[in-house]
Amino acid sequence: MRYYPVFLDLAGQPCIVVGDGKFAIEKAAGLREAGALVRVIASRDYKPGDLHGARLVVDASEDPEINGQTWEEAEEASILINVVDRPAQCRFIAPAIVRRDPLLIAISTSGESPFLASALRARLERWLGSEWGPFTALVGRIRRQLRERGVPIAEQSKVYRRLISSDVLRLLRSGHADQAAARAAILARPGAEHSGQVALVGAGPGDPDLITVKARELLADADHVLHDALISPATLELCGPQAILEPVGKRGGSESAEQDAITARMIELAHAGRVVVRLKGGDPFVFGRGGEEMRDLLAAGVDVVVVPGVTSALAAGESIGVPATLRGVASSVAITTAQGPESMTRLRDLAAASDTLVVMMARANLAEIAAEIGSVVGRARPAALVSKATWPDQRSVEGSIGDIARMADTAHIDAPATLIVGDVVSALTARALQLAAI
Repeated sequence: MRYYPVFLDLAGQPCIVVGDGKFAIEKAAGLREAGALVRVIASRDYKPGDLHGARLVVDASEDPEINGQTWEEAEEASILINVVDRPAQCRFIAPAIVRRDPLLIAISTSGESPFLASALRARLERWLGSEWGPFTALVGRIRRQLRERGVPIAEQSKVYRRLISSDVLRLLRSGHADQAAARAAILARPGAEHSGQVALVGAGPGDPDLITVKARELLADADHVLHDALISPATLELCGPQAILEPVGKRGGSESAEQDAITARMIELAHAGRVVVRLKGGDPFVFGRGGEEMRDLLAAGVDVVVVPGVTSALAAGESIGVPATLRGVASSVAITTAQGPESMTRLRDLAAASDTLVVMMARANLAEIAAEIGSVVGRARPAALVSKATWPDQRSVEGSIGDIARMADTAHIDAPATLIVGDVVSALTARALQLAAI
């Protein structure tokens, strides 16, 4: 590290700011806020020896000659000094601060880019709401109580984990401080049996940037993450370092976990007090068996949270610029799969009834699917097949429903793939060509 990060207790300590411009005013205000006894010396009034007795000095004079003098004086007296915008003349640097008192987050780029530090601060301020201040204070009170009672560190850590993954933050955010404190008191009882929780979380189609904020928070705090086979490695990297990852993906044609075994495992972990995330591709309630799992978990007395995800049924088309609906072209959408003995009859009915038909998991028997749909809407109906939508290796082909299977074979399009059928596939391209001709 170029700099050693540290927070200084300057309460009642003499600090000096040299300068009389905007930066000097800001630095002096920040030091006073930390309780320092601040003396401001105008640039024209500074003379060698003025820094005597200071704990810390900020030179905001923006005068190279004064900068050199304050630096030499501070170095000789072993005083910490920061010369604004002069990294070579700084024994410390002032980071960008996210304040959620008593929580403070300091952000430094080692002097490389103050703008970047400010931009990151703005992002963190949007993520960490004002509830984090009282939450930090609440955890601090509980920590002192546990230490006074001699609770071992391992048991304390379990309490803190329960608190951060609980609804206490949500209660504070909504202004229910008394309820939050009562809930925290229950969770802070070491040794008591605490029920766990299962979150059925949609991971989206593949790109980790498309996962929701709530899903990210749950992954960061989970004890166990039971994940599908089609979850991208980049998404799994969002899990906290303490999380135990358990692959439970169901893949056709290969050995995979049975649904009953997956549900039993979630119930077992929840009853043991664990925080569990069942991470599913797309949305958990769109052909993800999330409804079945929720039913069985609730029947077993498990607390269940459902977090929606971006379904690949819509993301596949959007990833290649094909809308599911388009004014004047398509006002209805049907989403289905081609699984099960009655699937082909269902395909024909839906093709006849909807403007846009989306068939998920369509690659294995694409030729049969296309033939059934084509028999209803005609072989010339526009179609697109998208493989691994939003992944770095996404691929797609577009053509008529009559030719789409042959085109997919020629292009070596692999599963998982989503089929989109309807005039929306070619509508925007056709419109663009018309405008170009004009």
